[in-house]
Amino acid sequence: MFYMSASVEKLKIPGEIRILIAAAFIIAIGFGIITPVLPQYAESFGVGAFGVSAVVSIFGLARLILAPLSGKATIKFGESGVYITGVTIVGISMFLVAFAQSYTQLLIFRGLGGFGSTLFTVSAMSFLAAKSPPTIRGKVSGAYASAFLIGNISGPLVGGLLVALGPRAPFLIYGSALLIASLVVYLGLHRSKGGKRHKVVDNREAWSFGEAIKEHSYRAALGSFFANGWATFGVRNAIMPLFAASAFAGTGFVLDGAQTAAVALSIFAVGNVIAVTFSSRLSDKYGRKPLIVIGLGVAAIGTGVIGVMTDPWLFFLASVIAGTGTGMMNAPQQAAIVDLVGQERKAGSVMSAAQMAADVGSITGPLFIGWIVDVYGFELGFAITGIILAAACIVWIFAPETNVRVGPDGPRTGQLPEVAPSAHHRDSNDQD
Repeated sequence: MFYMSASVEKLKIPGEIRILIAAAFIIAIGFGIITPVLPQYAESFGVGAFGVSAVVSIFGLARLILAPLSGKATIKFGESGVYITGVTIVGISMFLVAFAQSYTQLLIFRGLGGFGSTLFTVSAMSFLAAKSPPTIRGKVSGAYASAFLIGNISGPLVGGLLVALGPRAPFLIYGSALLIASLVVYLGLHRSKGGKRHKVVDNREAWSFGEAIKEHSYRAALGSFFANGWATFGVRNAIMPLFAASAFAGTGFVLDGAQTAAVALSIFAVGNVIAVTFSSRLSDKYGRKPLIVIGLGVAAIGTGVIGVMTDPWLFFLASVIAGTGTGMMNAPQQAAIVDLVGQERKAGSVMSAAQMAADVGSITGPLFIGWIVDVYGFELGFAITGIILAAACIVWIFAPETNVRVGPDGPRTGQLPEVAPSAHHRDSNDQD
């Protein structure tokens, strides 16, 4: 019999994870602060849209290349140590970016930040996977994602205001925020349970990438991860601020270019938050595929029309539509991979491949669209990005549902909690 007791439903998020969630909020605010000003800061070094896009892409390129190293470091040195190191490296890189004397230095320092980013991203995901109680994994993932989203909403607004302090101020403040987050995690985790890390003996077999790629739904997930990286982490961060700075110049709008970009990025994040609040639960109840397909379709429309917007208020509307679509599909696409892996296999290689697909999109998207904008204009650049999202949507339409029902009248697999620990997992302390 499958059931969920009242005690399970009221299970609280462990203190160690709450510390990581608090740090995620600090990191997200800092990231949001520099997002609207980074493109124009890069422009000040005398480069065009392609050069600006390269500054965004080098961050993702470093993440992509060094992702395997980050995974090995997490296994060897432990999640918390690698996490703290990664956040600290990104913080230092922001101070270096603020005092960069040339475009080449700017690229190098952004690449260093990408290395630190992949360290703390991979270690954080490993930490959450190891520490999340099986019955509230969705709740934990939602709380962690919400911390980032709320930070991303407030960060760009703050960043737009900080421009008045000078072009370097946002980077100095972001670096400080990251060092604070690193300190919060260090103090919190090392005081929790005496700073001891649980060593887990895990005898599960790994699900290889070669096996996973044979699954239609996994291939569809790789496509949607790529499209999301291209549009959300690439084009949105690199091209949208440039569009906001140039499209409404001379219109008499009350906000300047940087402030307009900040508002657009913030309401994009608002759309994300609105969608995340219901998409995860709906995907547990009705399946992953409907939310992914609808989300990709909505994001494609909202993104594709941005380039033709001549009114800033319509630009804001398109931004929130694109953000809502992205939020609808983001959590369900991750859950779809978890559905395929199951609880009896290790997911490291297939999850890292999905993240790498997103990183490839975040690298190639800004570079290609930046070149398109330089040659043909914003209209075609955003239209192509919308087509990329629409193509991922079409692939998912023909992919099988991953969150299937257990029996004719039973609940979907996404609603089934694992109350008891798996037989494959044993705490090493039990063997002492």
